[in-house]
Amino acid sequence: MVYRLPRIGGKDLIKYLSKKCYKPTRQRGSHVVLRSEHDNRIVVVPLHNELDRGTLLAILE
Repeated sequence: MVYRLPRIGGKDLIKYLSKKCYKPTRQRGSHVVLRSEHDNRIVVVPLHNELDRGTLLAILE
C-alpha cells in the first residue's frame, strides 16, 4: 500500500515535531534547528509555505 504524504508547511512540521519531543534550539534565516530530548538528534526544518515531498520524507526518516 502506498501512502501519500500531505503537503504541509515548515511551521506545521515544527508543531508536529515539538509534540514528538523535539525542541527548537536556534534559527538562522528561514531554517529552524530542532534537537531531540532523548538522543540529541538534530533536524533542520525550512520555514517554507509548502515543503517538497522529498524534503518532508527525509526529515521524517
